[in-house]
Amino acid sequence: MVDDSDVDDPDVDDPDFTPEQVARGRALRRAQVPWLLGGALTALALTLVLGLTPAGAGLVTWAGGLFGGSRTAEVLGGAAALALLGQAIRMPFGARIRAVRARYGLVTQGWGGWALDALRGLGLGLALFLPAALGLYALTGRSPDRWWIPGALLAALLVTALSFLHPLLIEPVFNRFSPMPAGPLRDALLGLADRDGVRVRDVLVADASRRTTALNAYVSGLGSTRRIVAYDTLLKTAEPREVELVVAHELGHVKHRDVLTGTLLGAAGAAVATVLIGLAANWQPLLDAAGADSAADPRSLPLLAALAALIGSATGPLQAAASRRIEARADRHALELTDDPEQFIAMQRRLAVANVSDVDPPRLLVLLFGTHPSATRRIAAARAWRPAAATPGA
Repeated sequence: MVDDSDVDDPDVDDPDFTPEQVARGRALRRAQVPWLLGGALTALALTLVLGLTPAGAGLVTWAGGLFGGSRTAEVLGGAAALALLGQAIRMPFGARIRAVRARYGLVTQGWGGWALDALRGLGLGLALFLPAALGLYALTGRSPDRWWIPGALLAALLVTALSFLHPLLIEPVFNRFSPMPAGPLRDALLGLADRDGVRVRDVLVADASRRTTALNAYVSGLGSTRRIVAYDTLLKTAEPREVELVVAHELGHVKHRDVLTGTLLGAAGAAVATVLIGLAANWQPLLDAAGADSAADPRSLPLLAALAALIGSATGPLQAAASRRIEARADRHALELTDDPEQFIAMQRRLAVANVSDVDPPRLLVLLFGTHPSATRRIAAARAWRPAAATPGA
C-alpha cells in the first residue's frame, strides 16, 4: 500500500473528491505512465529495428533453421521468435507496472499468478499468430504481388470470428465465471435488460478478486453468446443500485450496437490495414532494407509486423477519440434508462476511488490514450443531464 509521502498535493479543487483522493489518483498515474509509455515505445522500436533492417531476416532464418530450414519452418519459427521477443521486451515494464499498482492496493495476485497469466497470454497469442502466419504465406506464395486482396477479406473474417468467440474461448483463459445466484440483484439486472429491450443469455460473476481490487462490469458477446458479467469485487463493494447503473451503462453499448459496430469497424480496419501493408510490402526499397526478396519470402515477416505496428500506432488516437464518444453515449443511455443521476454520480465516485483513477488527467494524455471520459467530465455530464420529457421541445 502507498503511504502519504507518495502522494502529491493536488493543485485543483474538485468538489466530488477529497484532496487526498485526487492526489492519490494523480500519483498513481504519474508512477505508471512512464512505464506504460516506455514499454510501448520499446516494443515498437524493437519491431521497427527487426522489420526495417536485415536483423529481422536473420532472426527468421535462424529460427527456421532450428526446425529444418524449410519455408514452413521459417514461417513458424520466425513468427514464434517475434512473439517471444515481443513478450520478453514487455515483461520488465509489465512487472514494474504491477509493482506500482500493488503499492496502491490494486493487486491481489502473487508474482507466480502474474507470470502464469503472462504465459497464458503468450500461448494464446501463439495459437492465433502461428496459423495466421501460415495462412498469410500460403497467400503470398500463390500471389506475391496481389496476396493482400484475399488477405483483406480473410483478415476481416478473422476479426469477426474472434469477436463472436471471445467470450467463449478467450475470456475463460483468464477468469472463471459462475452464474449469479438467484436473488433481487439478478432479477433487477435481468429486468433492466428486459426493459431496455436487450436479450441476454445469463448474468455471470467473474472472479476478478484473484487479481485485483478494481471494480467493473461489462456485457460481452453477440447474439446467443451475449451475457452480463460483473466483477465479484463490484458486487462486494458497491450498493445494488450502483451495480445497476454500471450495467445500465454497459447495456447502452448493446442498445446502440457498439459491439457489432466495433466488430464491423474492426473488420474493415483490418482489411484496410492488410491492403496498406500489402502495397507497402511491394516497394522494393523496403524489401531491400528488410533483407527479403519479396512478400512471399518468409524473411519479410518482420517487415509486415513493423508495418502493422506503425499503422496501429498511427490510428491509436483516432480509436481513443471514437471510444470516448461511445462511452459518453453509453453514460447518457444509463441515465435515460434509470433516471437516477444522483446514483450515477455516486457510482462514478465509487469507481474512480476504488480504481485509484486520475479524475482529471492531462489533456494530452486523454487525446492520445484516453478511451473513457474522465470521472470529472462524466459527473459534470450527469449533473447537466435532464430527462427528455423535461426538455422544452423534446
